[in-house]
Amino acid sequence: MPNSIISYNQKDKELFDAITSFFSVFQIGKLLRKCNAQKQKGVPILDIFRYKLCNVFSGRSMYMQQKTGSFREKFSKNTFYRFMNDARINWLRFTSLLSKAVVDTIEPLTDENRINAFVVDDSLFERTSCKKTELGSKVFDHTSKRYRQGFRLMTVGWTDGNTFLPINSCLLASSKEKNLIGPKEHYDGRSLAAKRRKLAQMKGTEAMIELLKTAQRTGHQADYVLFDTWFSNPAQLIAVKDLGLDSIAMIKKSSRIYYEYDGKPLSINKIFGICKKRRGRSKYLLSVNVMVGKDKKLPAKIVCVRNKKKKKDWIAFISTDPSLSEEEIIRIYGKRWKIEVFFKTCKSYLNLIGECHSLSYDALTAHVAIVFTRYLMIALEQRCNEDDRTLGEIFFFFTDELADITFGESLQIILTAMLESIYMIFQVTEEQMDAFIELFVNRLPEYLQDALIRSAKY
Repeated sequence: MPNSIISYNQKDKELFDAITSFFSVFQIGKLLRKCNAQKQKGVPILDIFRYKLCNVFSGRSMYMQQKTGSFREKFSKNTFYRFMNDARINWLRFTSLLSKAVVDTIEPLTDENRINAFVVDDSLFERTSCKKTELGSKVFDHTSKRYRQGFRLMTVGWTDGNTFLPINSCLLASSKEKNLIGPKEHYDGRSLAAKRRKLAQMKGTEAMIELLKTAQRTGHQADYVLFDTWFSNPAQLIAVKDLGLDSIAMIKKSSRIYYEYDGKPLSINKIFGICKKRRGRSKYLLSVNVMVGKDKKLPAKIVCVRNKKKKKDWIAFISTDPSLSEEEIIRIYGKRWKIEVFFKTCKSYLNLIGECHSLSYDALTAHVAIVFTRYLMIALEQRCNEDDRTLGEIFFFFTDELADITFGESLQIILTAMLESIYMIFQVTEEQMDAFIELFVNRLPEYLQDALIRSAKY
């Protein structure tokens, strides 16, 4: 790694060794070639990729390195920009293949009976100005309940309850022409560039299914798909089931969404109103079996839980696997929280939003994929740092497996996450989120902590 990226002290040497090992073990160069990343004018593509990946740890942007004379790479800035803007590189496939390799490293460390899950969610990818940014749009921010400029970063991840790994993503623009702010480029419909932009303008529910299909094609497997109220309509539950996957989701309290209960189509509010609740210190208020869908019907179980922050309020979950117990449905759904920590970490420490100022949709897609690679690397380091089994087979029979998330932890996460939201959106305060991020960073090796702190200041 060039000296212009990271100065050499002991901790930086450890960081250099960790990155070198990651590139070697997971054959990053080979994966890039599989995804059509070709050499740019004699410069090895791996050098450019490594520079972009590691720049977050340097404390200086490429622009500032050039201004101060500390940029000593063997490629020019034009070569770097050509790499970022290359529409032929399949970044969706790259992150899917890389995350599969990391999952294959982590999964053997846990019991084969542990439940793994896909987690789907989106987060605001805000841009201060979108007039010249390709496909820049007015998008609705679920948190502030306002329209903002930028994209929605739709993400599919994998978790075993302890470690979260991003699989793939798409920067969603508005599907409505009136909400498009930036220009819209046109490409041959058979090209990767055209397919990427077509995915970008799909509805969120449709894009979610496409991302899950890509994950499955690259070999990813999970027991359930977890998502919040924005994706939990009956049609979506059936679409996920058609992929051979069961869903566990939070239900939106809508009077326009019906579930068949006792032979009648009823809203969740109506079902809750007519059914007898459990009394005492029960961990849930209500559990009923329903059918979802119209033409094609699917059996499911709905579980309602008391919201301890609002004694008269309640939260509803649905599982398309009715055989699961109520406690298991709530416990497994608690694993969805990991993706919230992931988004916050990428924005606060890995420069997801502020680093890339490109106007090209292809460059923004490349940037997101590289940020995901950074997260995969530090998530693996975190797991290796706390799970002795990664030190060698000798510890396999002598070390207890990392504890799976418990029912109590899941319930606490769910209840504390529910604040002011009449549509029951999964939210927390900034103070709570900061506490989770601080915990996440503190569990990393010391050299990674120092590197991330430096990047946060930048």
